[in-house]
Amino acid sequence: MSLAIVAAAESYFEGMRHVLDTVAREKRYLAFLQAPPTEETFAFYRNIVANDLCQVVAIQDGVVVGWCDVLPTHGEARAHVGTLGIALLPHARHCGIGAKLMEAAISKAWAKGLSRIELTVRTDNANAKALYEHFGGA
Repeated sequence: MSLAIVAAAESYFEGMRHVLDTVAREKRYLAFLQAPPTEETFAFYRNIVANDLCQVVAIQDGVVVGWCDVLPTHGEARAHVGTLGIALLPHARHCGIGAKLMEAAISKAWAKGLSRIELTVRTDNANAKALYEHFGGA
């Protein structure tokens, strides 16, 4: 089984949207219940790539199985702050891929000059909370 953590690129957009939609439809982890329309989602991803923002993708055996990003928050006074998002297909959970994604995204965020990363998590998501705490979240 091969695993690569790579920067987001247009060739991965379809797979990234599939992960987003799959996780959203679980109705447990994201703020929406399905992915936005394809063109809207791809426009969002294109902006990330064009501006060299922090988004990485997990490719397992040639298939996108997850992504993690640290995207800037709004407002000039918060230009140093990014918000972390992560999603993994169910079969890709509990095998270290999330930690690898977070490590790569967080490294890039620090390199881009962010000095604070924020995230939210549901109180009943013990697995995500444990992962975030491993990286220093509280």
